[in-house]
Amino acid sequence: MLELLGFILIALGCFLGLVGAIGLIRLPDMYARLHAVGITDTLCSFLILSGLACHADSVNVIAKLILIFLFLLFTSPVSSYALANNAFRWGLDHGQKIHISSVKEEKEEE
Repeated sequence: MLELLGFILIALGCFLGLVGAIGLIRLPDMYARLHAVGITDTLCSFLILSGLACHADSVNVIAKLILIFLFLLFTSPVSSYALANNAFRWGLDHGQKIHISSVKEEKEEE
């Protein structure tokens, strides 16, 4: 029963990761993309690590998985904030689309 719960949690985590990746590709601007990935990655990692904990044989493995999750829990929002803050400081407006070709053209003009 515990193995089935582990498989379900891992499958849900993978599905949520896929949804976040689709949001990263489909959403129009940087802030929306960052929001989609920032929301899904913490829950995705929690579900996958919980599923792995269901399959774990020892308490040491579960403790390591908890430490990995705590590390991700603290670093993911900080990195999302740092990216959004730098984008805002460099003048990226909400709704402004970013394309690689436009960035290359701006560098060539300078």
